Amino acid sequence: MDFSKSMAVAASGMRAQTDRMKTIAENIANANSTSPVKGADPYRRKIATIKPDFNRDLDATLVSAGKPIPDRSDFRSQYDPGNPNADKQGYVKLPNVDSLVEIMDMRAAQRSYEADLSVMESTKQMLAKTVDLLK
Repeated sequence: MDFSKSMAVAASGMRAQTDRMKTIAENIANANSTSPVKGADPYRRKIATIKPDFNRDLDATLVSAGKPIPDRSDFRSQYDPGNPNADKQGYVKLPNVDSLVEIMDMRAAQRSYEADLSVMESTKQMLAKTVDLLK
């Protein structure tokens, strides 16, 4: 494999995982928020997507972050009759974000990022050794 091709593939993966981590961080930041308007829905969890992109110049498939899609699972509810967003029964709708799931997704994205970084480091070392051999 061409050194520039492997670097480009790894870099595209790192960019995609960075965007994935941003989406996950947004979910975590809004995990306990309520709607700013009484009766409206709270924050809806977003699911990060990654899409393949074929690059003709490199003759390789790269990846990029796709548009996050909304998670259509049910919202959580919590009994809090003193909350201004509470319904007649005293329940408040909370986002459909599970912090444990988000942390696990963040860890998976981090590991993928680290794997891509390892590919870049290995490619850099091979390139340096190739240059040394040509001296």
